[in-house]
Amino acid sequence: METKTTESPISDADHLKKNGNEIHVFHICTNASVPEAEPKNATAEQQMLTPTKVYGRRWLMLLIFALVSMMNAFQWIQFSIITSLLSKYYGVDSQTVNWTSLVYMVVYVPLIFPGAWVMDKMGLRVTLLIGSFGTAAGAWIKVLSVAPDRFYVALIGQTMAAISQVFILSVPPNIAATWFGSNQVSSACSIGVFGNQLGVALGFLLPPILVKDGTIDTIGNGLSLMFYIVAGVCTALLIAVIVGFQAKPPLPPSVARYSNPSSTESTNYSQSIKRILLNRDYVILLVTYGINVGVFYAMSTLLNQTVLQHFPGQEESAGQIGLTIVVCGMAGSVLGGIILDRTHKFKETTLAVYGLAVVGMVAYTFSFNVELIAVTFVTAGAVGFFMTGYLPVGFEFAAELTYPEPEGTSSGLLNASAQIFGVVFTVLGGWLLPYYGDLVCNGTLTFALLIGAIMTVFIRPKLRRQKAVNGFQ
Repeated sequence: METKTTESPISDADHLKKNGNEIHVFHICTNASVPEAEPKNATAEQQMLTPTKVYGRRWLMLLIFALVSMMNAFQWIQFSIITSLLSKYYGVDSQTVNWTSLVYMVVYVPLIFPGAWVMDKMGLRVTLLIGSFGTAAGAWIKVLSVAPDRFYVALIGQTMAAISQVFILSVPPNIAATWFGSNQVSSACSIGVFGNQLGVALGFLLPPILVKDGTIDTIGNGLSLMFYIVAGVCTALLIAVIVGFQAKPPLPPSVARYSNPSSTESTNYSQSIKRILLNRDYVILLVTYGINVGVFYAMSTLLNQTVLQHFPGQEESAGQIGLTIVVCGMAGSVLGGIILDRTHKFKETTLAVYGLAVVGMVAYTFSFNVELIAVTFVTAGAVGFFMTGYLPVGFEFAAELTYPEPEGTSSGLLNASAQIFGVVFTVLGGWLLPYYGDLVCNGTLTFALLIGAIMTVFIRPKLRRQKAVNGFQ
């Protein structure tokens, strides 16, 4: 039984503690609580009596999305982490195998605006349906690629999954703002990103276990097993999205969402993009986020080749190092979300995480000179904790800087920047690694991270969404 109250002005957090999740909350605002301008999307009557509700099923929506994101991210790295085996099976060089990762970055850039438009105009359900369908379709296409002369089929399937990524990667801040109250939105966003990171972690771990070195037939049997498992799981998740995923709750979860009820109500998409790109602080974040995530993409794509230069025959160890990077990053993501929810220190958190990522990358770069793989595991974990942990922090900082613009648009542009830098750094690293070695390759990536950390200092922390939550314009 749902309960309603209009007794006194209380916070979402207080009401949640008293009455649980399935509640109606009515926020009563006085003129004293709103000193100047009222939210543009709210009438005077709405400002006096704002109905909000936090639904228990929000966790189911987040879980379904996180699992879809997990399987899409798994397919991104499943080839690169066994580059040496694919080169042997398909008879292609490592640079060609790198394109199974690069295609995820290349297709994202031209499709970011159509993808953000779908999110903006059609909502979360349609967006996730497209993403989950494409992820499953790409997986089934790769089932047909198990033959030494069918690398092109594998690349077609990989391209389909890459296109689907456009409809998945920008969802976390949107689903968090649509379903979660203001005291949980950063944590929910970090959990949404957590799904993507879990997929990358499994993409590092499982392919070297499922696909063993040996004869062509042995490698082919391993690839076939992996492809069928992935296709089956993706199909089950597509059914889950069709049956169980909802676009939005009947009532918004917070006053900020009530003032900016849904990105689908945006009347001029191009004007929204223009306003975002004219935001000085967001543009700086756009570049620094792209550098950070682009370095992670390059580092992940080249991990197998880097490890095998120093530890020949250690494909499984390369996968385990990748797993270490991402698992530590998951911990960093969750911790970052909790810190943001409790402190709202967005710039300080962003700068601290970025600076420590630089330190970790320096340690990782020189760890290969020690020639002890255990040291590489430790430094890789440190890099992952801060570099991968930066992802949800960047998303949430962008949402704060650009409020009330749609979260899908601001996060989509961040991801486009990451893909562009990812292509540049991966191609550059792929050229530097065989000719100049991993020290020069990773050193170049470290220098790029340092530039990003310095640029972050100049971002002004104008937290517009927090002001809306607190009753200010």
